[in-house]
Amino acid sequence: MKIRTIIVDDEPHAIEVIEKYLENFQEISLVAKCRDGINAFHVLQQHTIDLMFLDVKMPGITGVELLKSLKNPPKVIFTTAYSDYAIEGFELDAVDYLLKPIALNRFLKAMDKVLASMGARQQIMLAKETAVISDVNKFLFLRVDRKTVKVNVKDIYWIESVKDYVKVILEDKVLLSKQKISVLEDLLPEEQFCRIHKSFIISIDKVDAYYSYAVEIMGKQLPIGRNYKLQAMKCLQEN
Repeated sequence: MKIRTIIVDDEPHAIEVIEKYLENFQEISLVAKCRDGINAFHVLQQHTIDLMFLDVKMPGITGVELLKSLKNPPKVIFTTAYSDYAIEGFELDAVDYLLKPIALNRFLKAMDKVLASMGARQQIMLAKETAVISDVNKFLFLRVDRKTVKVNVKDIYWIESVKDYVKVILEDKVLLSKQKISVLEDLLPEEQFCRIHKSFIISIDKVDAYYSYAVEIMGKQLPIGRNYKLQAMKCLQEN
C-alpha cells in the first residue's frame, strides 16, 4: 500500500531535494508538489494524502496555518531554515522537523519514523477488514473461529479485551474474535458506545448504574480506568 505524499514549499530547490530523496523509497507515491499553502489546501481537499512535507514559512498562508486549517490532517514533516519554529511544529504533532539544507542522513531518520508509524496504521487497516460495520443497518461483522458472524450493534452489552482477542458480550452469548479493541472502538458509533477502560467498551443504553469507579451492566461491575474517567463521565452524564 503506497504512502500518498505531497510536498509544499515555496522554494523550487527544496522541492527538488525532497523529491530526489523520495526516489529511494518505493513505498512513496508523490501525488503533488505545491509552491504555496492555498494550492496545497485544494489538493488536500481533492485527494487522500497520507504524508505532507510542509515548509513552515511561506508567503500568504504559512505551513502552520495550513495545518491548523485541516480537519483531518495527514502526517507532517516540517521543513524550514528557521529552527525557532521547532517547538510549535511538535506541538502540532508533527512526525519530525527538518532544517534546511536537508541532509540525507537526517531525512532518512525522519522517513524511518514515518514508515514505522505508517506500518502500524496499515496493520489497523488490515485488521478492520475482518470487522466491518454497516452504517445503514448497524450490523457488525466479526470473524469468529472460521466464519464471519453478523452482530446487531444494538444487541451488544459490552466488549472486553483479552490479550489478542475481544469478547463481545450479548444478552445470551459471548463471541470471541481475534481482534484489537481499538479497531472496534473506531468502528462502533460513538453516540452509542463509550470506552471506559483500556480493556472495556460499553453500550451506553445498557448501563444499569454507574459510580465514579465503575459501571454496572447485567449485574456485573466493569471498572472505569483512570485515564478514561473524564471521557466516561461525560458519556454517561450526557446520555
